[in-house]
Amino acid sequence: MHSSTASPTRPPGRTLGLSLALVSAFAFGGSGTAAKPLIEAGLSPLHVVWLRVTGAAVALLPIAYRHRDAVLRRPGLLLGFGLLAVAGVQACYFAAISRIPVGVALLIEYLGPPLLIGYVKFVQRKPITRGAAVGAGVAVAGLACVVEVWNGLSFDALGVLFALGAACCQVGYFVLADAGRRGERPVDPLAVSAYGLLIGAVLLTALTRPWQADWSPLGGSVVMNGHTLPAFLPAAWMVLVATVLAYLTGVISVGYLSPPIAGVVANLEAVVATVLAWVLLGEHLGVPQVAGGLLVLAGAFAAQLSKPAAEGRADGEDGVTEVVAPAPDATAGAGAAASRAAGTAQDRRERVAAAERGVSGRSSRTSRGD
Repeated sequence: MHSSTASPTRPPGRTLGLSLALVSAFAFGGSGTAAKPLIEAGLSPLHVVWLRVTGAAVALLPIAYRHRDAVLRRPGLLLGFGLLAVAGVQACYFAAISRIPVGVALLIEYLGPPLLIGYVKFVQRKPITRGAAVGAGVAVAGLACVVEVWNGLSFDALGVLFALGAACCQVGYFVLADAGRRGERPVDPLAVSAYGLLIGAVLLTALTRPWQADWSPLGGSVVMNGHTLPAFLPAAWMVLVATVLAYLTGVISVGYLSPPIAGVVANLEAVVATVLAWVLLGEHLGVPQVAGGLLVLAGAFAAQLSKPAAEGRADGEDGVTEVVAPAPDATAGAGAAASRAAGTAQDRRERVAAAERGVSGRSSRTSRGD
């Protein structure tokens, strides 16, 4: 069968992709917990973002040098990833929270997965599995509970537009990560992450003007849930885990999962951020947030369990159904069946003719390919 030839390799790839997506969500989820003590110590939110992205870009310089040919092969892809997936998400999100409540901004930003499903279905014109669509809807409902959006409900048109911009940039993250491995000149996902962060760091440098900031708090101590610790510890966690590890695993995971499924799993970031803030920062975690977290988990589970809508898919583990032409063996089987049927009819006619001529014990038979 056409589908059985690829099936032995699909589950490991899907499992690896899901594992990497979960690692990415958990790593991204710790960024706020690490950044908050630095902000409370005196650094501005934008300068903390610059430190995060630039530190990660420096850490990935060896990877960028190793894959320096990627700049000539797919410059537009790398520029787009740095502009949208790195600088765009950060700039739009911080512009949004300056005008609307954080919970509302987070909820709008995490409309990215449903927007991503719409992009794949209506722009790329690829079928979407029901599990991915249902999972995205359930996850968004859960996010509304996690961020307790009803506690800060207000409307500011510009703030909402900035938050929607962050959501669209998040769509760009998954679409460009997926595009990097396609086409005649695929780019290693490590190169996409490294150059994306480098380009994002350059753009954020122009935006934030870090030379005007007071970086002295990094040499002191910060307070986290009543405990004093050196400021460089949360800064290092934010750079190495919440950015380097998060981007590397996230971009690679899209190669094993479809962008819609990877996007739904990424919603777990908000749940992780809320739980870590509760454990490490002492922030209150209410019943609606717990229930919302369970809904997000259910949505991610439903999405990654999605099955193809029809048999004959080009890529069984990606969650996007692609109808392919019938396999050659199926066509050959249909031809053999027709040949056997024609042979049987001809055989009967020759038997009758032989009997009429009084010939017994012999019969001419056509070949049937049994």
